[in-house]
Parts: sequence; C-alpha cells; structure tokens
Amino acid sequence: MDVHRLELLRELAERGSITAVALATNRTVSAVSQQLKVLEREAGLPLTERSGRGIVLTGAGRMLAQTATDVAIALERADAVWKEFTLSPRGEVTLTTFPTGGQMLLPGLLDAVAEIPDLTLIASDQDPLHPDFADLTPDFDIVIADAPGLMPSWRERGLTVVKLMDEPLDIALPEGHPLAAKASLSAKDLVDVTWIGVPLGFPYDRILRQLEAITGVPATIGQRFLDNGIVEALVATGHGIAILPRFTTRDHENGLVTRPLAGIRSTRQISALMRPDRAERPSVRLVVRALQEVASGVAAQHQG
Repeated sequence: MDVHRLELLRELAERGSITAVALATNRTVSAVSQQLKVLEREAGLPLTERSGRGIVLTGAGRMLAQTATDVAIALERADAVWKEFTLSPRGEVTLTTFPTGGQMLLPGLLDAVAEIPDLTLIASDQDPLHPDFADLTPDFDIVIADAPGLMPSWRERGLTVVKLMDEPLDIALPEGHPLAAKASLSAKDLVDVTWIGVPLGFPYDRILRQLEAITGVPATIGQRFLDNGIVEALVATGHGIAILPRFTTRDHENGLVTRPLAGIRSTRQISALMRPDRAERPSVRLVVRALQEVASGVAAQHQG
C-alpha cells in the first residue's frame, strides 16, 4: 500500500471529513476521494461508510488508520536516527498554548531555543475556551494543554503526552480580608462569600462545584470572566474572591494575596501533547526537553 494514501486515511481519522483533509493537505476534495478509493481497492475491504451527510471509518478503516499511524511513527523514528547521525536538530517547530501556560513557559523557552543554531520555534496562543486542545495536534508539532489529569480523548487519539508540571490552584483574596490571616483555607471557611468566577466548565469552576458538594451551600457568583487579569483586578479591589493558578497570579502586589485550599485536590496538570510521529523528530524532542527544564524551574521558583 502507498504510504501517502495511508497518510490520507489517517488524516481522515483525525479530522473527520474529506473536506478537512483536502484543506489540510492542499488537495482538492475530488483528489482526496480518488486516493481513498484506490486505497480501498488495495485493501479489498470497505474503509469508509456513509453517516448522515458525511462519512466515517469502518472497523477495517480504523484498523488501517492505526496502521498508518504506526508507519508514520516508524518513518519519523528512522528519519530521526539518521538526522541525529548526520545533523544537529534543525528546522521549524510549531507550538501553541493556552494563555497562562504561555505566560509561564514561553519566556524561558524562547531564551533556550535562541541558543540552538538552525532551530526556529514558531509559537502561538489559543482561546482557552477551545473545547479540546487535542484537536490542535494535527496542525501543531507541540500543543501545551491544561487539565485535571490525563484526559480520555488524549488516550483515544494515541497522543504522546509529556507532563510538564502540576500547578496548584489557590484562593485569591484582597489584602486585609479576614481570611487572609489564615495560612490555608478549608471549604467551611468559604461559605457565604462572593466569588468572581470563570466560565462554566473551566477547571476553576470544577473546584467551586466540589466546595458546594462539601458544604451543601450554593456558591454565590458575583461575576464571571475569562481573563485572569480582570479577575485579579476585581479581587484586589474587594469585589469578591476567586480561584486562580498559583504560578501566574500576583501575590502581595496591587492588593491581592493567595492562600492554598485544604481538603480538596486543587491542581491542574500542564502537559505537552503531540502526534506520536512528530514526537520522534529530533527538533521536537529538543524543544520538549527545554520545556521540561523551564517548567521545572518555574515550579522550583514557587516552592514554599
């Protein structure tokens, strides 16, 4: 079977439609359809079937798409071995991140990559409301994502996941708030307070739901904002308290302090997500190692 046609089947499994595959591979829809039909004749079994107005992979199609992934990994691994033998890592690596992840990690990462000859890092940020950052892995070499832990969709896609750090989520208070006198806060301390919340479904909002379950008292949400900077400003000026990430939240500056939350697991895991074949590229591996070192430094800086 032709490797390029196998790659088109893999792209269809990843992207979900022939139109999306055509757009991603700079082909026409007709050309993609023709190549997939040739691959189906070579396989001797139906690889796709109609579902509504679109198509989905059959069982045989899913199996062959996984084989295409295995082939891509093997090719990238062979290419990586050869490049390591003949060349230092070079070329472009594309990376995208959620905003506070970029705030923490990109300054140090760009410093580290700047010292590597012939390697260019092209970084961008994404709307944190993106439903699943794993959806971005077909279009970027490295995707930095945050979640409570390893997400089922990451496993289902067969992604390479490199954990970078666990970041605690703290309670942010205005200086002078009565609760600021405590070293840590429990669920019962946080009854009858006004919260500056985040959009429903965000990891921080999940912690509010846990607090409600423990206390049996609904949380009072004064306002909801996506931007942490707005949340910090409102907390600092006494409009409520909030749940914010420890490493990117000001402490004892501009009227805001933070306190850890006791009795509830309040952390987010920050990870680098990659297609497994791209994870084999020497340049990508080098950037991921640099990311791990930067993340370790950020975590160490905030210990205690």
